[in-house]
Amino acid sequence: MENATLRLIGASGAEHPSTLTSMSNLASTYWNQGRWNNAEQLDVQVMDMSKKLLGTDTLTYMANLASTYWNQRRNEAEQLDVQVVDMGMKLFGAEHPCGGSDRKQQEHC
Repeated sequence: MENATLRLIGASGAEHPSTLTSMSNLASTYWNQGRWNNAEQLDVQVMDMSKKLLGTDTLTYMANLASTYWNQRRNEAEQLDVQVVDMGMKLFGAEHPCGGSDRKQQEHC
């Protein structure tokens, strides 16, 4: 995993949005393979970096990490999901798909 992450960072730079997207895609691949620990490590990195760089786009990355936590049966999943819903409501309002409490809708935000 470290080699793949280093190649992603080296291509565009650690703080480039494309790097975050690529890292998130790799985490998704790990997630689909059931490699929860690898997915979690990348999801945490992406979420932390996105908070510094992207602001509202962080919701997507937070929801991805929450999904990884759910699949690991970790207690943090619900807390992170609540944060995503709360942030979505504040940013977009309850009527917007990204602001409601429907987790399936938020996966597309």
